[in-house]
Amino acid sequence: MDLGTVIATRTIEGEAADGSPFEVVIRFGTPRPDPLSTNGDWECPHQIGDEAVDAAYGVDSLQALLLSIYAVRIKLAETGATVDWMGMREFGLTVAPVLS
Repeated sequence: MDLGTVIATRTIEGEAADGSPFEVVIRFGTPRPDPLSTNGDWECPHQIGDEAVDAAYGVDSLQALLLSIYAVRIKLAETGATVDWMGMREFGLTVAPVLS
């Protein structure tokens, strides 16, 4: 998958499970219509460091972007590394899908 035009990046710092420090750049591409969708869904590509580009999908461009941000949070949490951005454990990517 192609990342396309990058619309946002963030560099986060972390400590790997073995204790070694690292920095990683996360990138988000422009949301775009999902070429495989038959009902107008959208995809938003993202990349963590130099890993393969992945995407999240939604019914419109905003939902695809928000779910892409959420997917990056989940993927980073699954690594077992301790990561933060400006002292925030959620590295400033917290998305609260329900407000009430």
